[in-house]
Amino acid sequence: MLLGVGTEPAAATRALLAEREVDHVVVVGIAGGVLADAQIGDVVRVESVRHGPTGRRHTSTPLGPAPHVGTMHTSDELVQDPVALAALAAYGVVALDMETAAVAEVCEAAAVPWSVVRAISDLAGDESITAEVAAMTRPDGTPDLDAVTRHLEEDPSRIEVLGRLGQDVERAARAAAEAAVEACRHVGDPPPR
Repeated sequence: MLLGVGTEPAAATRALLAEREVDHVVVVGIAGGVLADAQIGDVVRVESVRHGPTGRRHTSTPLGPAPHVGTMHTSDELVQDPVALAALAAYGVVALDMETAAVAEVCEAAAVPWSVVRAISDLAGDESITAEVAAMTRPDGTPDLDAVTRHLEEDPSRIEVLGRLGQDVERAARAAAEAAVEACRHVGDPPPR
């Protein structure tokens, strides 16, 4: 099921869990890397997610033998401030996203195990990731081509940055999808020790 961008589309997860029996929910997608050694395409499987606005923490269900480490911070806000990023890293945050904590909350309320498999598509604090660039994504995650066109009309040299960002997203999405397929082979297995 395609969720879209942000915490509000988690209502679709609630509807799905109400109408179907689901063994396990796996949230798959891209994330912003927080740690200094993060690389584009790195796959992230976290122990927990933290809903930024409320501070609520949700613990994932390990899926497969790959280690699940660190915390993912979920917020509808783009976090770029170096001081805020350092505070998140000190809290154990390894990546940022905009959906997982909301989905985790819905799953936990329905007593359905959940996991997350994301890959790093950008590095938090990258000055090329601005609110204006983030706003070029529609709620379903597809690019808003009119916004992209306006952005490039203002400064055609921006095409190099947008091209690099697009390649990074594609690389990360492919890595996350491949890792999720492998992880889903372990649904129903006993938890790793």
